[in-house]
Amino acid sequence: MNIFEKIEYAKQFSLNRESLDRQLMIDLLSIPLDSPAIDALGKAAFEVAQTITEKRAYLWGAMGVDFKACPMNCDFCSLGKKWGLVEVERDFSEAEIIGNVRYYVENTVRWIVLRTTEFYSLDVLESLIQTIRKEVQGTYEIGLNVGEFDVTKAHELSRRGVDFIYHSLRLGEGKDTRFQKEDRIATLNACKNSPLKLVFLVEPVGIEHTNEEIADICQMTIDFGAIVSGAMARVPVKGTPLGELPQISDQRLAQIIAVTRLACGYKVPGICVHPASELAIQFGANVVVIETGAIPRDACCFPNEKWKQFDVNVAKQWFQNNGYTVHQTENDSTSM
Repeated sequence: MNIFEKIEYAKQFSLNRESLDRQLMIDLLSIPLDSPAIDALGKAAFEVAQTITEKRAYLWGAMGVDFKACPMNCDFCSLGKKWGLVEVERDFSEAEIIGNVRYYVENTVRWIVLRTTEFYSLDVLESLIQTIRKEVQGTYEIGLNVGEFDVTKAHELSRRGVDFIYHSLRLGEGKDTRFQKEDRIATLNACKNSPLKLVFLVEPVGIEHTNEEIADICQMTIDFGAIVSGAMARVPVKGTPLGELPQISDQRLAQIIAVTRLACGYKVPGICVHPASELAIQFGANVVVIETGAIPRDACCFPNEKWKQFDVNVAKQWFQNNGYTVHQTENDSTSM
């Protein structure tokens, strides 16, 4: 088959609820960005996305709740203690966190995740989430992006009001991070064997990662039963070990989104891109992230503003431009 036939083959497999094999994912990821086949790939993924999602898009709000130096020292993360980029540490107050959650809820955000450094207390977060539930009414889903935990803690988090977990086996895990792959996978299994839903992106994608590595992590997102997959670029932060390596282009990130969309098919209907671009939406993404607070992709924290000035208004406009409507729940009939 030539590459255009492979794209059509992948499209039909996806629409027929069948899985793409690893080699086909690699072949699609290997298409040169200046090839006419890239446009064909994007078109196929967009058509699959519109069919699978029924033109429903969703917003994801993320807030980093502690701007603190982290002893894990991941080579791409601005919060690594060794890099010395966190000069004045702070925890966001309960009132600040609730205020941001309220903003998200009032602006049609479906998934709201509280992100912390590795050793932030899960007990504190459990209590905080119960307070948020009391203070902010709505149909939103709330989740955590935190350190490692076992299946017992996963069940406890679910009982305390946590809907989902963001967790991943990162590209370069164990080399660019100080984590053991086995520990990360154990937490993924804890989620899989509990009521918690899982959000798992292919990340942080850089120019240093191979198509084979990307395909393998994409397959893992399916195998672990993620409700949202997709891809997140590694954003260079000067002063970190990977800070001088350039960020992948919007075109490359869109290509990865397209392949993820075709590979995940009906199994993972939510495909997220971060940082967001309208091109990635045109290549199959139907979820984008609005960030605030402590952000590992930046040397600053953002108490009151959104990272890169990307807010719900821009996100909604991009989705509207491409035929989507933004919904706050999976089955609601109203949209914004």
